[in-house]
Amino acid sequence: MHKGIMLKDKVAVVTGSGRGIGRDIALEMAAQGAKVVVNDIGASVTGEGNDASPGQQVVDEIKAMGGQAALSTDSVSEWNSANHIIQCALDNFGRIDIVVNNAGILRDRMFFAMSPEEWKAVIDVHLNGSFYVSRAAAPHFKSQQSGAYVHMTSTSGLIGNLGQANYGAAKLGIVALSRSIAGDMKRYNVRSNCISPFAWSRMIGSIPTDTPEQQARVAKLQKLGTAQIAPMAAFLASDAAAECTAQIFAVRGNEIFLMSQPRPIRGMHTSEGWTPETIAERVLPSMKPNFFPLETSNIVFSWDPV
Repeated sequence: MHKGIMLKDKVAVVTGSGRGIGRDIALEMAAQGAKVVVNDIGASVTGEGNDASPGQQVVDEIKAMGGQAALSTDSVSEWNSANHIIQCALDNFGRIDIVVNNAGILRDRMFFAMSPEEWKAVIDVHLNGSFYVSRAAAPHFKSQQSGAYVHMTSTSGLIGNLGQANYGAAKLGIVALSRSIAGDMKRYNVRSNCISPFAWSRMIGSIPTDTPEQQARVAKLQKLGTAQIAPMAAFLASDAAAECTAQIFAVRGNEIFLMSQPRPIRGMHTSEGWTPETIAERVLPSMKPNFFPLETSNIVFSWDPV
């Protein structure tokens, strides 16, 4: 792995960094000079179990390449344990500069069959976890007048996907959280951005492969390495991204996309006020050509990755 200096003397917390995208982000940030808290409870994709060994292996890898790292096995999904994650950075390295909210689980189910437990489990890790860890770091960022948040979103939320109401809602919620953090913390020189990653990892290893189309889609995804997400995370955490906040980037192989955010695209008004009938007669025909189709991520990103 190349050695860089973009994150020299900075301390980063990367949640869910025992495997997959999080692991590669932790390794990249260490290679760029950061001291890294590797946070991972070592659970299965669906959130069951605990195993310190994946996180410890990443810590060992970082130390073997001459970097500094510490292990945290606390869960992001509880307020007190999330605070322990940030405290781990302070105890080991004396400060905190970067938070990467990457930890996640999946409980995929069609909406009409999804249980309240499946809904809550995913919201707790992705959305509540991103808030808890970010909030725990906020007083330190505020007092030192600097800091960077990098959150993981998904096209499941930005665009849509089948069988992922819990995951999609959490991931779009993270976008709103990131934007709110960016606004509230701007005066303290703190930035907050989102990455929507395309990569083959445990998290998407459960995508169905029942049809030839699904099999072809998975074959393309399997070519996308998790390590290709890491450079964008390292950049967003660095001082080189000082002018970048409240943005959403998608990374797919060697492609980087700036994603749109909701803004008005058509408007109509009337001096008399609207009735349901006049809306049906005038507004619907006018706005219907600009309606967004009910698409999924693979339809919007229909071309092969570069």
